[in-house]
Amino acid sequence: MLPSLPSVLVAGTIITSFAFAQIDPKLTGTWSTKSRQVFTGPGFYDPVNERMFEPNLTGISYSFTDDGYYEEAYYRAISNPTTPTCPQGIMQYQHGTFKKAANGSLFLTPFGVDGRQLLSSPCAYQNSIYTRYNQSEYFQRYSVYTDPYHNVPRLDLYQFDGSPMNPMYLAYHPPQMLPTSTLNPTSSPATATASSSTKSSKSKRSLGGLKFTQPVHHEELMTMKRQGAFNADRWWWVGVGLTAVGSVGYFCF
Repeated sequence: MLPSLPSVLVAGTIITSFAFAQIDPKLTGTWSTKSRQVFTGPGFYDPVNERMFEPNLTGISYSFTDDGYYEEAYYRAISNPTTPTCPQGIMQYQHGTFKKAANGSLFLTPFGVDGRQLLSSPCAYQNSIYTRYNQSEYFQRYSVYTDPYHNVPRLDLYQFDGSPMNPMYLAYHPPQMLPTSTLNPTSSPATATASSSTKSSKSKRSLGGLKFTQPVHHEELMTMKRQGAFNADRWWWVGVGLTAVGSVGYFCF
């Protein structure tokens, strides 16, 4: 018996919802917000020595390859409305695979063991807190086009609820990334001694001499730089200043 038309349409809708399109070559490259200080790659996270390097300014960077891999680097300042003199700083690194759905949305699936987060909260902890980080991401849609003001490639990502992220601009093509395989495997075979195990692990996780190069469109985007690097001391004084201004305004008005 032939299936009814409604059942065919329902089945087609379900299949379409799980269908994935070919990767858009326009996504390929390393993209960074206008601070032009946060980039994916070895200058942000060193998996061999388990170190994260603080950029001069806050920002976000995403990299995409033409064969379905991605990497992201976040460096953000988190204000504290109740205690302005106690802001926080957070750095996050992830990489993994991504897929583009037929409706134009993006699904990012990280390698769970490789994600890292560094949280700095000077008023709460003497030292920064370094932990694993694992967060899948869904972008409702995206747009790649030439920015009409700066005349450089621009990427707009829209989060799961449709709200736009800060625009990003092409910094490297091909993308600047760490290796697209798992960097911190947790199921390595046991070795005879601790010292040989450590040495073997570092050897397998070598970065192969990856280095930073000058971003493309560097001259065009120089005017987009913002002044004022983020660090605990500087933001503490910013908080003090804002508190003082608020106090003066309260008494004057």
